[in-house]
Amino acid sequence: MPHNSSQTKQLKLWYAQPAAKWVEALPVGNGRLGAMIFGGIMHERIALNEDTLWSGAPRAWNNPQAKALLPAVRQAIAHGQYAEADRLAKGMQGPFTQSYLPLGDLLLDFAGAENAAEYYRELDLDSAMATTRFVVDGVTFTRAALASAPAQAIAIHTTADQPGLINLTARLTSQLRHQTRADGADTFVLTGQCPLHVEPSYRGNMQPAIVYAGDPACATYGVDAAEGMRFETQLRAVATGGNVRVDAQGIHIANADSVTLYVTAATSFNGYDKSPGLQGVEPAPLARAALDAAAEQTFAALKAAHIHDHQQLFRRVALDLGATPAAALPTDERIRRFRQHADPHLVTLLFQYGRYLLIASSRPGTQAANLQGIWNEEVRPPWSSNYTININTQMNYWPAELTNLAECHAPLFDMLDGLSVNGAETARINYGCGGWVAHHNADIWLQSGPVGDYGQGDPVWAFWPMAGPWLCQHPWEHYAFGGNVDFLRRRAYPLMKGAAQFCLDWLYEDANGYLITGPSTSPENKFTTPDGQAAAVSAASTMDMWLIRDLFANCMAASQILEIDADFRAQLATAYDRLYPPQIGQHGQLQEWSQDWDDPQDHHRHVSHLLGLHSGRQVTKRGTPALFRAAMRSLELRGDGGTGWSMGWKINFWARFEDGDHAFKILQNMVNLVEHTATVMEKGGVYANLFDAHPPFQIDGNFGATAGIAEMLLQSHCTSPQQTALWEIHLLPALPSLWAHGSVTGLRARGGFEIDMTWEAGQLQHAQVQSHLGGLCRIRSRVPVTVQHNGMAVELGRPETDVVEFATTAGGTYVVTAAKSANV
Repeated sequence: MPHNSSQTKQLKLWYAQPAAKWVEALPVGNGRLGAMIFGGIMHERIALNEDTLWSGAPRAWNNPQAKALLPAVRQAIAHGQYAEADRLAKGMQGPFTQSYLPLGDLLLDFAGAENAAEYYRELDLDSAMATTRFVVDGVTFTRAALASAPAQAIAIHTTADQPGLINLTARLTSQLRHQTRADGADTFVLTGQCPLHVEPSYRGNMQPAIVYAGDPACATYGVDAAEGMRFETQLRAVATGGNVRVDAQGIHIANADSVTLYVTAATSFNGYDKSPGLQGVEPAPLARAALDAAAEQTFAALKAAHIHDHQQLFRRVALDLGATPAAALPTDERIRRFRQHADPHLVTLLFQYGRYLLIASSRPGTQAANLQGIWNEEVRPPWSSNYTININTQMNYWPAELTNLAECHAPLFDMLDGLSVNGAETARINYGCGGWVAHHNADIWLQSGPVGDYGQGDPVWAFWPMAGPWLCQHPWEHYAFGGNVDFLRRRAYPLMKGAAQFCLDWLYEDANGYLITGPSTSPENKFTTPDGQAAAVSAASTMDMWLIRDLFANCMAASQILEIDADFRAQLATAYDRLYPPQIGQHGQLQEWSQDWDDPQDHHRHVSHLLGLHSGRQVTKRGTPALFRAAMRSLELRGDGGTGWSMGWKINFWARFEDGDHAFKILQNMVNLVEHTATVMEKGGVYANLFDAHPPFQIDGNFGATAGIAEMLLQSHCTSPQQTALWEIHLLPALPSLWAHGSVTGLRARGGFEIDMTWEAGQLQHAQVQSHLGGLCRIRSRVPVTVQHNGMAVELGRPETDVVEFATTAGGTYVVTAAKSANV
């Protein structure tokens, strides 16, 4: 149910000057089409993206040599020859993934705006519109931009408060190979071709880095010379007053009262397993149909439908942490001041910005949000702007269920359907295993094999076959929050079972009878052994074992709910009990590897060995206190800094530690203005437009921060010790002392509950629990509570001092109130 609040009227990023660079521009998106609005005065740049525009095509990436090398790698590990295991593991690699590409730019040139004043630009999260406004010689000019999901179009509406003063030229361009042409009296068209291959940017200046069909190097990459994605962008102008003409240079509007520019785009993408060049769809009819339909609407009608569509999702959750005078400042200035001046409303803005970005980059029927969501300006973007599935893609979707955007999760499930098909071939060819496997990276072609260019990559990141178990958390969580048994049966369980089948085959017995993984890495981090070996490959990294425990537990629960696969469930249970257990090391830390190699001075951005705490649920304060304390010690040693996305993860960790002040400290560190885009593995933060700065830009930090803020207010990952199918809802588990007063509405808890809360003086006052599925509700609260339903007291069970349980009916609303003795 959408929630309206005065807070929604204040959810704006605003600035007193145009964007000077891409990471200062303001993003709009409809899940498929994205645009970055710079807000220029005489010259406006609107950078465009389309989520299926990638280099390459389906190709061979599996490596039969990996299966032959596997015994030798495991033998080297068993003999403690870890550097040798690293060397051998390089032979198990495949090609690098392909790159997400920029569609192009819409460039607008305005006449008569030389002496602009009173400049203002904003992004309104509640309406999902970017507005630029300025005054020239007493005339106010306004441009509003939106990306409409119902219309599948981008629209830019320009007005002046006096008639006949809109004079502009609009044209399309692209960094990719393209041609442009006039099409009729009001339309301008750009057609283009994508490269067959783009080398990752981190490979430096190797040549050729970008290869098109027909280039001499195209045969090197194993794709047909007729390959490569085709695309088309179409632009139409509809003016009130004045006149419109089109020529080879663009669309020219003279003396108009107002003008609306409509932009549509399509590609030849026809599925992850189809050649976009040989089996692709024709993009031109798709772009034209959308353009004709959009341009038939007035801007007012298109805007109204767009806002209604957006707010049906966005307004489900409202957060109020209060506001100080800092909230009246421009957003970039607020970021600069955040560490020194209280600005709780900026936390609200950052929280809702993450929800806004997920709505804008991931809708049913689109591609999953990639490393940059859907926004990218570079042909060789950082890390190919691909799917980095050793944390970053997973982090993109952490807010989906908790912050009431479950529909936005759907593109990830579609991606997993295809990845599991490709991954089954990789499991068979590379490892002789059943089920399905995926590794460190994927792309739109759903590459499932390891990357590294057949031995050029470091196994510390190039070898990691555990993406399947981690990705399978997501369909399980979708079920846990929503309770859709049909989804569990048709979509979630088959994916989970396939990943579990791979793990059963991948595990092998060590000298002590434990089941272990190998070759095993802890993503992107290395160890040093007592004899001086610096390496990445060993056996049974802690992350591997957490992921397999999590997957097996969820699979067993799912098969029990569905009342199927009893024999398979028993097989998982037997293997689960034999998995190599987590270890506590000499520094009191949770070990990152099976051996006690942790360096207490290691401040690496990845904290993979804490996955059992978050996003897993095997490490809990009350269920596993010794591991809980060891995990906390590990995070203390890792430190409070890091890249932007790393700090996003750490907010979630400290929330799970129920330490709100420490979680807020990490949040303060993250809200650090970064003004460069160079690749740096530390000192992250945010850009002026609140995009997460690794640096460079990675969108996962935005989503991690949003999820972390929600986890500070509500958690439901723990289960009852007596009933493992009963989720425990913990109200205000990690409330920072600086958020003494506030409210939140619309957060979701596992078990099919929706929660509203109000708190004063740091203590819960009221909560409203909507039960969508019925059944028993278990609530943990630091203050004693009473519960009413329809004005009548509800009978409560009290299994622990700070826990109550009560029966609910589907559709029922239950009012939780702090007992009078607890009121402050």
